[in-house]
Amino acid sequence: AALAEGIRAAGLDVVDLGVVPTPLVYFACCYPVLHSGAMVTASHNPSEYNGVKPVLMGESADSSAIQGLRLRIEQNQLAHGSGGYRREDLNARYRNYITQDVTLARPHRVVIDCGNATASLLAPQLYRDLGCEVIELNCDMDAGMGDRMPDPSVPEQLRDLGDLVRTNGADIGLAFDGDGDRLGVVDSQGRFVAADRVLMLLAADVLARNPGGDVVFDVKCSRYLAEEIQRAGGRPLMWKSGHTPLKAKLRESGALIAGELSGHFIFKERWFGFDDALYAGARLLEVLSLDPRSSEEIFAGLPGGIATPELFLPLAEGEPTRVMESVLNQAKRLDGVNLILIDGLRAELEGGWGLVRASNTQPKLTFRFEGDDQESLEQAQALFRRLMEMAAPELTELPF
Repeated sequence: AALAEGIRAAGLDVVDLGVVPTPLVYFACCYPVLHSGAMVTASHNPSEYNGVKPVLMGESADSSAIQGLRLRIEQNQLAHGSGGYRREDLNARYRNYITQDVTLARPHRVVIDCGNATASLLAPQLYRDLGCEVIELNCDMDAGMGDRMPDPSVPEQLRDLGDLVRTNGADIGLAFDGDGDRLGVVDSQGRFVAADRVLMLLAADVLARNPGGDVVFDVKCSRYLAEEIQRAGGRPLMWKSGHTPLKAKLRESGALIAGELSGHFIFKERWFGFDDALYAGARLLEVLSLDPRSSEEIFAGLPGGIATPELFLPLAEGEPTRVMESVLNQAKRLDGVNLILIDGLRAELEGGWGLVRASNTQPKLTFRFEGDDQESLEQAQALFRRLMEMAAPELTELPF
């Protein structure tokens, strides 16, 4: 209510969508008369990180736009007026738009875990509209998020989903974060499937219709993803983590799909170029429906090594930036290592790689490692332990 009043006080009309997932706000902003919007959410983060996701002229506001707004506020350069107000329900229109686009070759039995958050308002009915048998888990709206944290990229948070998939003989399980823009997946055996492996399937499907196309992915993704994109006839583009830089890179490159390890999937082919977990889940079901194998067999057939999930090191506010500056300085002393500095530090070795970067949303460092085998994985981790000891010897409790 406070946000709406502030917008109206600036002379702009407000269309109140009510409690909805973030993708519905993006969807609304694709209409010519509703080109800008704002979503109040903490997304997958704890409630103390509640904030606003602004959309300006159909595009997510980047850091420079947000800092520009901050400067205007500090200098009291504010517009004044008296805007109008109305409520509008776009839920049915959004569901219909997806069901007109996505067709399943065969029905699926799907377990849906909405984390008792905003996806509960749309996901169960959407997948029923697509012809699926839907089994609901955590699909009652609850601001406390109920039985799991709203981060579907954490394997431990999807254990109940995996158990329910197995006990019900379901084809797949889909989980959503707090505001419905991130997707988590478990296969027909209830096993967690990392988002970069999901992107392998989705990208191959898009490239089958658009050979030679670009696929954007973030710096945390598997090196096998780039190989699979090339094998499917596409061009892999590694970029910074975060849904806003990924969407910007998608527009700049003309890519038709983008994704990141955290579970954001962005479709430009057949969709609007914004991250939408509900739509991504529908597209995944469409791909799986064309293959007679089980989802467990399909995902098991994809190439891969041994990879860790994201590993986190919480720090005091401001510390991640200081530590990363030291890490980047010390990394110059490394020999025989290919350094990728798109976002933090990714060090590529012959049989694996490691990454350290500052989180975009919380005061912590993020690590991830991958190796062709266990030995290669341990070599990558050993390299980063040495690097962290040189850069920040006071950090003795590393998460690996």
